[in-house]
Amino acid sequence: MELIVIGSGPAYTDRRGAAAASFVVRAEGAALLLDLGQGAFPNLASTLEPSGLAAVVVTHLHPDHFVDLVPLRHYLKWEFDPPRRVRVVAPAGLTNRLDALDGHEGFAAEALDIEALSEGMLRIGPFEVEARRVAHTNESYAIRVSVAAGGSGPGASAGPGLVYSGDCGHAEDLLPLIRPGDTLLSEASFGAGPVAPGAQHITSGDAARVAAAGDAARLLLTHILSGHSRADTLAAAQSIFAGPIQLVTERDRFEV
Repeated sequence: MELIVIGSGPAYTDRRGAAAASFVVRAEGAALLLDLGQGAFPNLASTLEPSGLAAVVVTHLHPDHFVDLVPLRHYLKWEFDPPRRVRVVAPAGLTNRLDALDGHEGFAAEALDIEALSEGMLRIGPFEVEARRVAHTNESYAIRVSVAAGGSGPGASAGPGLVYSGDCGHAEDLLPLIRPGDTLLSEASFGAGPVAPGAQHITSGDAARVAAAGDAARLLLTHILSGHSRADTLAAAQSIFAGPIQLVTERDRFEV
């Protein structure tokens, strides 16, 4: 699989050129999008044809993880004749939130096929997608993506996977998803810490601890708020996890 960073920013940042959370996973000619936060659509559209996405998986209903579904909807509706559609798998309530942004019922449904995300396994094209609830909002998920093994039953994959934290308040919630050799793509909103009281996020050290406990092959850090040193964020993780660690930025590419 290939991972392409479309957006690595958090809810707010002063990092020039940043876009909010959004990541493409590609394999066997298919592309799966994880989240689509503010400012991410232009990066997506310059990377691949958005109408060809196998699906968009939204981890939770904070705007910095889904709000650029609005320009995606506009693109699908107005760029093509007849309009095209994309599948969206998300926590309950996404349709109502998108409709409310434009002020009319049916806004999202004109181009987006929205269905409920829940814990468990989901097959999307060549991808095996596993979702697990994590502490953050009242319904937030971390996601493991792998290439499904041909001819095998649900849950079987052909090799290492990508575990994406979404936003997560308890790092231990990620452990059930991590298998030896996986890449962990984790938020570290408050950098090296401390996390603001009640914020329901984790630090780079928290992410490093679960990467080590799960025997991950690599740790990728993302979603770091402005005001938090990227050098300190990296150093805190390096003091705990012995494998490769990188702070990702827009347009980075990785083989998983």
